[in-house]
Amino acid sequence: MSFDLVFFGGTGDLTWRKLMPALFQAFRHGKLPPGGRILAVARDERSDDEYRAYIRARFAGVEEAKQPTDDEYARFAELLHYRRMDLSQPEHYAGLKRWTDERQAATVVLFLATSPHLFPVICEQLGRAGLNGSNVRVVLEKPLGHDLASAREINRIVRAAFAESQALRIDHYLGKSAVQNLMALRFGNALFEPLWRRESIANIQITLAEGLGVGTRGDTYDRTGALRDMIQNHALQLLTMIAMEPPSSSDADAIRDEKLKVLKSLKAFTPETVARDVVRGQYRAGALNGQAVPGYLDEVKVPPDSRCETFVALRTEVQNWRWAGVPFYLRTGKRLAARDAQIVVNFRDVPHPIFPGTHCANKLVIKLQPEDGLELHLLAAKGGSNDERLTPVSLDLDFDKAFPSQRVGAYERLLLDALAGRLNLFVRSDEQERAWAWVMPILEAWSVDPAGPRPYAAGSWGPAAASALVARDGCAWAEEA
Repeated sequence: MSFDLVFFGGTGDLTWRKLMPALFQAFRHGKLPPGGRILAVARDERSDDEYRAYIRARFAGVEEAKQPTDDEYARFAELLHYRRMDLSQPEHYAGLKRWTDERQAATVVLFLATSPHLFPVICEQLGRAGLNGSNVRVVLEKPLGHDLASAREINRIVRAAFAESQALRIDHYLGKSAVQNLMALRFGNALFEPLWRRESIANIQITLAEGLGVGTRGDTYDRTGALRDMIQNHALQLLTMIAMEPPSSSDADAIRDEKLKVLKSLKAFTPETVARDVVRGQYRAGALNGQAVPGYLDEVKVPPDSRCETFVALRTEVQNWRWAGVPFYLRTGKRLAARDAQIVVNFRDVPHPIFPGTHCANKLVIKLQPEDGLELHLLAAKGGSNDERLTPVSLDLDFDKAFPSQRVGAYERLLLDALAGRLNLFVRSDEQERAWAWVMPILEAWSVDPAGPRPYAAGSWGPAAASALVARDGCAWAEEA
């Protein structure tokens, strides 16, 4: 299957830091379809060879095991091309159309790795230039919009040029191996499905924690914040996959229909419940790994009076028969104590304990980063001991060790799926808009709240109010349990 893969924003951070290394790994693994061309477009003037040298220099920042040898890169670079484009000029899109028409590739994938405010103009111009035929797919990187109204406007313009099946809204968390194995765990095994409900599960926690601050992206991040950056997309997508009903098949729309039902069942926020069930914070100076780090207000390009949240913790519920009364806790933040992304499913205690001093319930931990894996925490008796108390033990599945020759990075998987037209891991427009509708009451309540975000020390796990949020239900975050 011949293909043309075009990156708008070809010299941008996302392209050289994530997309090109992912493509190289697909090339190294022999998974890129034959007969492919990779075209980067951007505003500055470069030759193909200059662009190839530009990307080669940036591969030096990739982890050592993923760096190409000179011979590997020379072969990969033969796929790379560069074209100067001013994204506001119709004639430049016409030139791109001529470039793709040169050989009539079976598939053309247009990846918009630009600032989202450019998505509408790019999609309009692509439609006018005829770059929207049945063999064309457009990939939209998040964030898609700043609020519900802007998301709807972007989707309106995208739909004017492309069919829904051609528009691939990407969420790289859905490409992680642990997330894929969540589907296999739930719907490929008979073990967990009978337990996957309110009668057996006490609460579910989703944590997306980052040790890094905003770096040099202070001005961009300050317009976004943690709720838009992580909760509205990544965390809610994970929640839907945890809470969804079994789909009728593995067909993309069957899965996305069930995810949409979860979003529609989420308990709506009011100004009163935002004040009670949502905690926002902003990091101050502190220490991480023994090194002093600045506070958010001291970061480059951050306004000194910023009220932007760098931390969010919230409590919600899925109001249906399977999950009624089960708290779902979502948490994300920057400059937290560790880089840690995981889903913790806490099971209920046994109804009648017969072993003394045992108060540790079972839990399933789905690890997303820094490693992918599953941990099932159980209780066991010590062999040869007269002590009747049980001891916590765990069954640990490390995907890197279990599948050492089959590991695929999130962006590598998603790029290959985009080329193949597999839509399961991409977000449909109605899912995306429903997620925005759910977070809007939080944004609206914050806009009139004079208190602003709560301070927390860099290197901590966020404001103390986040611990109090779960303690109200007699629970604790995983690291505090």
